[in-house]
Amino acid sequence: GDRSAALRARMEQRLLGARFRYLNEQLYSHSSRDAAQLLRSDPETFALYHRGFAQQVQRWPQHPADSIISYLRHRPASLVVADFGCGDCRVARGVRNKVYCFDLLPLCPRVTVCDMAQVPLPDQSVDVAVFCLSLMGTNLHEILAEANRVLRTGGILLVAEVASRFEDVGTFVGALAHLGFKSSSKDLSNSFFYLLEFTKTGSPRPWRGPPPRLKPCRYKRR
Repeated sequence: GDRSAALRARMEQRLLGARFRYLNEQLYSHSSRDAAQLLRSDPETFALYHRGFAQQVQRWPQHPADSIISYLRHRPASLVVADFGCGDCRVARGVRNKVYCFDLLPLCPRVTVCDMAQVPLPDQSVDVAVFCLSLMGTNLHEILAEANRVLRTGGILLVAEVASRFEDVGTFVGALAHLGFKSSSKDLSNSFFYLLEFTKTGSPRPWRGPPPRLKPCRYKRR
């Protein structure tokens, strides 16, 4: 009765955890194009990834998307936002701004399905580009260059990312300078995630030196 149900629930949790960690490694070790193909061939996998992901973030004192929502609520609602890797559209649901939601699969009806390195927006068409725990893939420089393309000059790039992924924030900020972004503020006070704000100063420069890298996110076994 109760004990076997509890055991089954625990086994399912463990299985979900193991599949989530496996998927997580796939997403971090492939380009965004390969990830898009991997997930489209198995949509159930993406839903499962998101369930595992939501469970991880639930344990944090604050959801990073809520920090982004609060940032946007202190700015004019007329600003147009592009959310790269929007998941369940939490940011779009929390603000009055027009938000373009992009992800590899549609977890909610507002999502436009695409590769994050090729979003269907004209050049310089948005004021704010958001990456909330979504800087994945081995081609980060292409994805960030795409954010630069759709942002107007002077527009804002907001990155909320797991703190442990940064080997060195300074190196990441330096790499983004090559991509036409100047650091305007950093909130490193949260031990779970960092919130970084950049301003678009111009187009990406020809690439020299190492591309922006973040360590894959390793979620602990529970």
